[in-house]
Amino acid sequence: MTEANLYLKSNVLVEPLINQWYAWSYLISPATAGMYIKNSHLKVMQSFVSAPKLHISALKNPELQGGQFINYDESKVYEIKDLIEKTKQEQADMLEFADSVKTLDNILANEANGCPLESIYHKIPDSLKGYVELVYDLNNNPSIRFIEGLLYKSRYYKTSSQSIALSVIDKDERPFIFSTPRLKSKDSLHINKPFSHDAWDKLFKMKYCPGDLGLIKELLNIQSEDDELFSSFFTTEKPSTTNAYTGDNIRIRYFGHACILIEYQGISILCDPLISYKYDNSEVYRYTYADLPQSIDYVIITHQHHDHCLPETLLQLRHKIKNIVVPKSNGGGLADPSLKMVLQNIGFKQVVEIDEMETIDIGKGAIIGLPFTGEHSDLNIRTKIAYLVSLQGKSILVGADLNTYEPKLYEHINHAVGDIDALFLGVQCDGAPLSWAYGALLTKPLPKKMDQSRLVDGSNYERAIELVNQLKPKQVYVYAMGYEPWLAYLMSVQSTEDSRPSLESKKLIGDCHSRGIFAERLFGHKEIFLK
Repeated sequence: MTEANLYLKSNVLVEPLINQWYAWSYLISPATAGMYIKNSHLKVMQSFVSAPKLHISALKNPELQGGQFINYDESKVYEIKDLIEKTKQEQADMLEFADSVKTLDNILANEANGCPLESIYHKIPDSLKGYVELVYDLNNNPSIRFIEGLLYKSRYYKTSSQSIALSVIDKDERPFIFSTPRLKSKDSLHINKPFSHDAWDKLFKMKYCPGDLGLIKELLNIQSEDDELFSSFFTTEKPSTTNAYTGDNIRIRYFGHACILIEYQGISILCDPLISYKYDNSEVYRYTYADLPQSIDYVIITHQHHDHCLPETLLQLRHKIKNIVVPKSNGGGLADPSLKMVLQNIGFKQVVEIDEMETIDIGKGAIIGLPFTGEHSDLNIRTKIAYLVSLQGKSILVGADLNTYEPKLYEHINHAVGDIDALFLGVQCDGAPLSWAYGALLTKPLPKKMDQSRLVDGSNYERAIELVNQLKPKQVYVYAMGYEPWLAYLMSVQSTEDSRPSLESKKLIGDCHSRGIFAERLFGHKEIFLK
């Protein structure tokens, strides 16, 4: 293999890591990162070291695949011990930060009684001083507002903890991301470069544009002992690519889960990017990176849950994304870090925030932000928005996991935007408890009954059909169910035709059919034309 004019193989798995844990937005944002390192990563690793057989036994039960159990055998105990010690040493200030958040939260709970908060500032732990503001809401409930922009400029944002692991993937099965750190192995190369480094763009562009292997080795500082493995990720074989869509009608391609690509007369809009790799023995046909256009005008992200805002996919597409549109956050709340700042700090240049009922003009149409309620365990999280994409006089609502408790909301929306042509909506109504997604951010124990009743869930039939009643779509597509086999590492969803989300989606589709509305549950791939 010569060093020039080589391509990155289409089945090279790219895993962004922070402290060897799979990276998602809450591990990138400094305030939330410290909480997850202390209250999730260290705890699960210490549990594994203490009782590895318990973890091994638990993972034999499919229902526990998404639990806090490390997916290694006993031979990895010493490596996990080493990672625990490395984490404690290298992340000591992050652990202190997490302790300080808990301390300050307790001080506010005990001393903030509606009187001025000025007297409490001198009690703020040193590690937080200058990085927080103390505030009340209108009912005199105190809270901490983190000054996120400064935190990214502080010692708490550690690009030295960022790496990307490269390996070859030839099947859909991958370890679940939340419970298992990625240990180094003979088949996996961990490259310590910040996510924002432009060398990654040059590497990932080599998926379809040939490049100089020697140059990319130099940019990524590949060591001689890793040369053979790194070189094995490249090929002289030219990959297949897709031609730009030039048709007169709107084309929508479903890439799996909540990822759809909307194209019309040179405009491309990619929603919640989550793209499968291409390998020979996949049983379910899917679109892959090779089926994306050479450039993407707009990426739109509905919310920052790990299956909708995925650094693994986004970093591989960064070089071809012109604009990335995200919801506004609530401004410094611990549970709601700014997604704009997350993406800017990992190298995205043109990040645009959109608020409810705001419009972005895209030349031949518009992207409108619509309210997205529910799905976040009733926490005050603003970083979520549905999108109405308007093109060629047609309107497409990208609803993701919204869960509307009040039907009147979409009566008001219909009054503002009119009837729609196509509705994309998740009906994954068997959600995880609050602690599964947000437990690491809690500073006080959560009663089990409260935890189990406040779910991270999407619409059921009753709420979905109310959306249909109010918005009057001509077509309804159920998506974002997590059923594709290549999603198990993210979702750990046990899907059967008798599961509640499946039954609810069938009921929704049947009701739509009875009204003369085309409806379908998407799986694997789909090509749709709006005429």
